[in-house]
Amino acid sequence: MISHVYKSGRREQEKVNPVATEVLLRRLDQVVQIQEMTRSLREALKEYMSRRRVRKFRLVTKDGRCNIEFGNVLHRNRFAFVLDFWTTFVETRWRFVSLYFVASFTLSWFIFGLIWYWIARVNGDLTWQNPPENHMPCVYSVTDLTYAFLYSLETQTTIGYGNLYVTNQCAGAVALIVIQSIIGAIINCFWCGVVMTKISLPKKRAKTITFSESAVICPKKGTLCLQIRVANLRKTLMIGSQIYGKLLRTTATPEGETIILDQVNIDFMVDAGKDNLFFVCPLTLYHVIDKSSPLFDMAVDTLYQQEFELVVFLDGTAESTSSSCQVRTSYIPQEILWGYDFLPIISRSKEGKYRVDFSNFAKVVPVPTAHCAHCYHNEPGHHHHSMNGVDNQGFEVIEIEPPSSTKM
Repeated sequence: MISHVYKSGRREQEKVNPVATEVLLRRLDQVVQIQEMTRSLREALKEYMSRRRVRKFRLVTKDGRCNIEFGNVLHRNRFAFVLDFWTTFVETRWRFVSLYFVASFTLSWFIFGLIWYWIARVNGDLTWQNPPENHMPCVYSVTDLTYAFLYSLETQTTIGYGNLYVTNQCAGAVALIVIQSIIGAIINCFWCGVVMTKISLPKKRAKTITFSESAVICPKKGTLCLQIRVANLRKTLMIGSQIYGKLLRTTATPEGETIILDQVNIDFMVDAGKDNLFFVCPLTLYHVIDKSSPLFDMAVDTLYQQEFELVVFLDGTAESTSSSCQVRTSYIPQEILWGYDFLPIISRSKEGKYRVDFSNFAKVVPVPTAHCAHCYHNEPGHHHHSMNGVDNQGFEVIEIEPPSSTKM
């Protein structure tokens, strides 16, 4: 009875005051939107923390950086970094390079400014020394420390404003301007070399080569294979490309010794081989899981219980710069999908050009696959590979006529 009266009263209120009802509904919508936003932010934060936790415990990150630190390095070994100062500066981060760049020029201007101030003081050119009217200064207009700094800056940067110039009255001033000009040229050449070298580092070229986020395990050409997809985002080729991998895991020897980061070779290949790849379009790399493979003892129900890291390397020479570079990434068990295959990404347009659809680069589809490598190779009943593959709808089949015979 009470609820009926409340509802009837609410309806009457809505009829009487529709503006208040509209405001209330808007506020309710805002509350719902805030709750959904809070829930999405919470889920995004949880996903970020999980990815960060996984990244912390892997040796090689997805973008190829090595997650390792060195401890208890002797001081004499640290001195070797100072001796190899060129490599040290080239490998320094850009923010520190910018800081050192500004500091080196500013410090050199200030030091030589102090020397110019000292020469002017010795010659009696400063204002507080009250030089006579017929006094010949070493450097015109250098009458205090500020003008000495400005003259040092103009000398080293070859700027001439006309009111600051050296005279022939002081041999020390002439020698100092020669020394500062040479040192300024050396500093300019050094920093130009550092900046150009950092810009043209081969690892910058590696940023335009990408691997698939996940690896897949499925049948391929009558055998069980681990597959990875790699693409070159530039049209310029990587000459002499080679693909190989390392399986990193902790193993125990029969003598009871524990080997951390034990490295096992993993051979990858494409249909044309594994060396000197024609890297003009995305390639699907595959590793045959046979009895000689370190992945032979794994199964679909035990894969995620393993502790290993598969590091994949691609070595090649950039066609445009002729510089060698290495691209690397890694896969942990949680990033390997058993029983999936990559979608086709290469098609041909009506104009006859080949087209790469990068929207399918990392997409996978489930395919019939044996649940373990032992079953696939030893038990015929578990050979689930079939002829029903994944059709590439964008590829056009053409007929090639046999060449006509010609007479010699």
